[in-house]
Amino acid sequence: MIQVYTGDGKGKTTAALGQALRAIGHGMKVYMIQFMKGRTYGELMTCERCLPDLTITMSGRDEFVKKGEPEEADLRMAREGLDLARKVVSEGKHQMLILDEINVAVDYGLLPLPEVLEFLRSCPREMEVVCTGRYAPVELVELADLVSEVREVKHHYNQGVEMRKGIEY
Repeated sequence: MIQVYTGDGKGKTTAALGQALRAIGHGMKVYMIQFMKGRTYGELMTCERCLPDLTITMSGRDEFVKKGEPEEADLRMAREGLDLARKVVSEGKHQMLILDEINVAVDYGLLPLPEVLEFLRSCPREMEVVCTGRYAPVELVELADLVSEVREVKHHYNQGVEMRKGIEY
């Protein structure tokens, strides 16, 4: 089945990681590919130390991507991420695949939507695929079995609070 976590609020990746923890608790193996992320996030360090059944691979740079004007490195890394997702599916060792920020990668022009949809349709029905990020395209929302929208009501960024280690990354 396909799950989508989208919207302008904080917590989409966190929701996907919660799904991963639940799956691992029941003996499943989970693979997470983080598109457009290159910084070392807390979840990566925790998983390396504590969760051998959760593999996280980053497929992006630490720099921000300019919407509509991605650099060659951004395009290449997004392509590598999608190719890795295909490999994970074909190997059949994982029961859950998380495509973190794939919605943004599509919206920013790093990956073509038809190709992403074709990939998702090709995934085995018994594999849980979780797609996160703002800007989920209508076609993905229609394809998905579960869609949750995280809506921002209030955010501390608007009060000038910078990103905090252990909270935002």
